[in-house]
Formats: sequence, C-alpha cells, structure tokens
Amino acid sequence: MLKVDDIRVNYGGIEAVKGISFDVRDKEIVTLIGSNGAGKTSTLRAISNLVRKSGGRVTFMDMDITRMEPSRIVKLGVCHVPEGRHIFPFLTVEENLIAGDLGNTDSKPNRLKANMEMVFELFPRLKERRRQNGGTLSGGEQQMLAIGRGLMLDPKLMMLDEPSLGLAPILVDQIFDLIVKIRATGKTILLVEQNASMALEVADRAFVLETGSIAIEGRAAELANDPRVISAYLGMAK
Repeated sequence: MLKVDDIRVNYGGIEAVKGISFDVRDKEIVTLIGSNGAGKTSTLRAISNLVRKSGGRVTFMDMDITRMEPSRIVKLGVCHVPEGRHIFPFLTVEENLIAGDLGNTDSKPNRLKANMEMVFELFPRLKERRRQNGGTLSGGEQQMLAIGRGLMLDPKLMMLDEPSLGLAPILVDQIFDLIVKIRATGKTILLVEQNASMALEVADRAFVLETGSIAIEGRAAELANDPRVISAYLGMAK
C-alpha cells in the first residue's frame, strides 16, 4: 500500500532523516519506534509532504505522491493524525468530527452520518460527549477525538503520531485497544510511538529508528525479544 524509498529530510544543515526505506502492506499495523529526535515524526511529515524532502520517493497504491500537495494525498485516502491532537477546542465533539469531512469532494449527507456512527461505535465516550466542546475533554478523550476526526474520511491508511503521548497508563491501554479495533475494520496503520512495548505488542512489523536511520527491522514479535531492543527501549517495561 505504501512504499518509502530512500527519503531524506534536512532542517537547515541538519539531516533529520537519512535515506529511510520501508513499506506498509494492506491491513497491517507497522510501527516506527525510537527515542526523541530519531526522525519518526519527520518521516510521517515527509510522507504527507508537510515537510520538503531533500531526496527519495514515496508511492501510495502504486501512485507517486513524492511531490503531491498534502490535500491531494489526503483525498487519496491517507490520514495523518499528528502529535499533539490539534483538535478545535471551541467546537463541539460533533463539529470536530464534521470538520474531518470538510473538503471531501465525495461527501454526501448519508455518508457523513454513516461515518459519524462508525466513529461513535468505536468511541462510545465521544457519543456521550457529542455536544461538549473539545477543549473540555480529558487528554485521552481528545486523543480519541483526533483519531475519530481522521476516521471521518474513511481513509485507507492511517498514520498515527505518538497517540499515547502524555496519557495515563490506563488510557494508554485504551488507545492501543482502539488501534487494534480500527485495524479490524479493514484499515492499514502506520504507527509512530515512543512506547515501544505497547507498539510492538499490537504491530505486525516494526522499524527501529536511530538518529535518522533504520537500525533494526523485522517482525514485531521478534523485535520484542531482541536483546538490542530490550536493552535500549524495553528495559523499564521488562
């Protein structure tokens, strides 16, 4: 579904992403793990073309999207839920979800209603708070809303950037349970996470990024038992 080939991202004289290559297959959960500054977020932003790439190629469903406008990439079926949630705090939950459908040329009232019901089925708490302003929700509820807003376009690929960041442990468990449920609906997921233990638990395959390069890759279950990964990223969890 997605193929990333030797992409590079520079910020001034600093190369943040140094020739990364990987692929994401249909209905997989693939995770990128690594410490702060490893290049995970920059990789997602490069795929969405929110930052300019200094090299490499990105294809989505055999279509070259390397230089495509971000808005066109979204319309192809690529949803990017950024780090930090970025919901609209003064809009209600329902209005935030409707905003996720804005600009969709295929949007119709029946489709909008069906997608909203799908989101409410996955996130019952959002349905309970549908008339509540987004800014009054808890951190976990805001993360659910950010993911739900992305689902309103019924995307083929969801890219989730640090969905568990800043959440209490019980809410982290809930978010990862929801990621698994979203995949069960037929979505493909590219997950960026610092919580390596949880990411490896739900993913099919994983890539470990270190200072802008892929250091280790393989089946997630294998990496969870790799001494290098345990030592660097799972020590506290183990």
